[in-house]
Amino acid sequence: MPSAFATSLALGIVSIVFALLAQRSPFMMASTPASTSQQPWADAPMKLVATPLYETNKTDLFATGASHMALLHNSIFRGFNSIYRQAPHVRDADKADFVGYSLTWFKFVKSHHDDEEESLFAKVEQLLDDTTVFAETHKEHETFMSGLVEFNTYLTALPTPQAFDGAKLVEIMDSFFQPFETHFHNEIKTIADLANHPNAPRPESPEAAEASLTFKTWGKSTVTKAGTTDVVPFFLLNLDRTAAFEDGIWANWPPIPAPIKWGLINVGGWFKGSYWKFASCDASGHRRQLYALAGQQAT
Repeated sequence: MPSAFATSLALGIVSIVFALLAQRSPFMMASTPASTSQQPWADAPMKLVATPLYETNKTDLFATGASHMALLHNSIFRGFNSIYRQAPHVRDADKADFVGYSLTWFKFVKSHHDDEEESLFAKVEQLLDDTTVFAETHKEHETFMSGLVEFNTYLTALPTPQAFDGAKLVEIMDSFFQPFETHFHNEIKTIADLANHPNAPRPESPEAAEASLTFKTWGKSTVTKAGTTDVVPFFLLNLDRTAAFEDGIWANWPPIPAPIKWGLINVGGWFKGSYWKFASCDASGHRRQLYALAGQQAT
């Protein structure tokens, strides 16, 4: 039997851990539902991408792969919009966290870009025996990379977080806004249209099953390999899982067991917990009022 002292010590440690977790966990973070706010939300100014499954009702492997890619792109877009809208209104006391949140967005985008170029595109080209299918996509990637680099350079070169200038960051984001938005929309159509490629595998064939597995495997790994304590929480806390987006058909996406999803958001998210007040959604995937806009006059 453990001694009373050992039991008390164990309970004390558990209580301290729980208190620390509760203090920084997104699950415990107070937020105001976006539906009760007159302030703009993170579905603009960058326009979200419609998923082919919702828009066309097609369910072939490329429509499915493109739809899952669109959901990932929309998390990136909501992240962009949440930064763009809040940047001019961040208080000095919150600037360090906002800079960290913004740099996490950059890390997410850069990792996504690199992983597509180095892994997914090559596998799809091999599947279709065609190295030209992503020719335009490769070109589009180059149209916004210099702006992304400037975004990162500005934030990492700040002498102190208090030197952050929201208007300057928005100016940089405006410099790559249009090619970035255009590319992320075009890429979804490019992938969905691969169903019409002459070498596209026949439905129900072993090749189709292999291609479907390629998309699924890449989708599962691309975010987690970018960072489980920063990029993963960022991704999940900018996923709108409500009926407001495509009638709620993605409420249970990504298909992760609930306890694991909870842990990724609230345990993984604990490490950078102060960043997530700027996210567009809460730990349950509901739209939340953008933190830095609270108290601002609605426009």
